[in-house]
Amino acid sequence: MQPNEIAEVLNRPYSQELLARDLTRLAYVAKDGTPRNVPIGFTWNGAEIVMCTTKNAPKLHALRENPMVALTIDTEVHPPKILLIRGRAELDVVEGIPDEYLQMNGSYQMTPEQRVEWEAEVRSLYDGMVRVVVTPTWAKLIDFETTLPSAVEELIRQREERRL
Repeated sequence: MQPNEIAEVLNRPYSQELLARDLTRLAYVAKDGTPRNVPIGFTWNGAEIVMCTTKNAPKLHALRENPMVALTIDTEVHPPKILLIRGRAELDVVEGIPDEYLQMNGSYQMTPEQRVEWEAEVRSLYDGMVRVVVTPTWAKLIDFETTLPSAVEELIRQREERRL
């Protein structure tokens, strides 16, 4: 998929709504060769998905060995809106708490006082974190209005060809 095609998908209004959400599902291959799919907080900076995790997270060992990942961001209503993204994870070990970690937890319901307490607790718990940065190499939006899963799109195309 070409960068301009990826940008076109990610700049659609539904995609932008989904990219403003709190959680994605990160799929990767574990060190034992089996698939994993874990929910994780994220932020979108306009070019990359940034997730943060502890320096001892098991997924880091797997991502160092095989950095290819898939992400799913979706809604819980019918019809669902689903944004599928593929890319390569780059790992960036940082001292302290990355700004993105604080941003990705910014939409949870907290009073200002709770936010101050939460941030102090986070800062006392972690001496550093790992930023997992994914630049999309492929993207698809399924909104069930203008786009459908590819298998359904293929069935519709075949049905239309038979009519001709």
